[in-house]
Amino acid sequence: MKPYRIIACIFSGLLPTHLYATDASSLRFERIKISDSAFEAASAFDVDLDGHIDIVSGEYWYAGPHFQEKHKICDIQQVGEYFDDFSNYPMDINGDGYMDIVSGGYFGGSLRWLENPKGEKIPWKVHAIENVGAIETTRFWDVDGDGFEEIVPNAAGNILFFRLVRDAQGNPTAGFTRHVVKMGGCGHGLGFGDINGDGRGDFISPDGWCEAPEDPLNGTWTWHPEFQLGSASVPILVHDVNGNGHADLIVGQAHDYGLSWYEQILSQDGARSWKKHDIVTDKSQYHDMTLADMDNDGTLELVTGKRYRAHNGNDPGADDPVGVYLFKIKNGLFEEIVVDYGPAEHHSGVGIYFWVEDVDGNGWKDIVAPGKEGLYLFRNLGLEPRP
Repeated sequence: MKPYRIIACIFSGLLPTHLYATDASSLRFERIKISDSAFEAASAFDVDLDGHIDIVSGEYWYAGPHFQEKHKICDIQQVGEYFDDFSNYPMDINGDGYMDIVSGGYFGGSLRWLENPKGEKIPWKVHAIENVGAIETTRFWDVDGDGFEEIVPNAAGNILFFRLVRDAQGNPTAGFTRHVVKMGGCGHGLGFGDINGDGRGDFISPDGWCEAPEDPLNGTWTWHPEFQLGSASVPILVHDVNGNGHADLIVGQAHDYGLSWYEQILSQDGARSWKKHDIVTDKSQYHDMTLADMDNDGTLELVTGKRYRAHNGNDPGADDPVGVYLFKIKNGLFEEIVVDYGPAEHHSGVGIYFWVEDVDGNGWKDIVAPGKEGLYLFRNLGLEPRP
């Protein structure tokens, strides 16, 4: 028996539409199609500091709260079905109080930041950080524990990160320092979290993990080749799935079927091993995922979905229906909640870089889902009242 169950949702073909779970205690989502754009990255933040959360995706930002007015950011290279834009992370790079965007591309190999023109509705200036090789996507983690995220591209088989330089008052200066964790031998997939419980964040790749030194900026990272995760998701999530106090891994197959978790097992002599548990075996292209408290119960849910046409239709399951999913996690079991599911002509996956944020300010986290099938917002309407 599979260790999850599906709470079905009722869909209509109209957009927007309310999606009601059949279980009275389940979350409800309103699906809104914002654009037909095929950019696969998006985020949400207040671009112009007018008090409303806006949505950024690829070449445009969409003004909140209605997202009907869009403004050009910059031109992005198109290569076949792809746009060379694989993250849209908000970060104030130059210290002017406005959030800029950190992005990067697979085809150009350039890690870059886009300068917010202080909310003006004019094109944004593009600044290069470094050419790091083909970037699958970029993630942002506080590697050195100073309270600020570092920039970590999943690029060219290497693990390295870029730290934004700050002045004595902690203000960003638009400069970066480059730090190498491991050069070579790191494939498709990247994660970050405390594997061994020493209080420091470690890096995870498909074939092993890099143990953090006492000084993550200058020390030597120790490589542990302990598993084979396949064409792993970005990110690979580090989370204590079964509540036993040890960090486990949650891994999607980005270019194949499958979603799994790997249980960390420690023997009496301290030897570490990993046991694979299947969550889903009949859906493919779980490329991006995150953990977030979607039902306000104080625990984290797994939020993920299918990336549509990740390899232009050449992946296993490429023509299967797309979908957006939540999973309740309890004692090693995953309970699936379907937010959206169906053909890509009318439904959504989550692209290569989606975003979870309370966009409308109602106290419930929403899902911003970009992809080749279009840009969608799933408004979280909270729990359906019991009769």
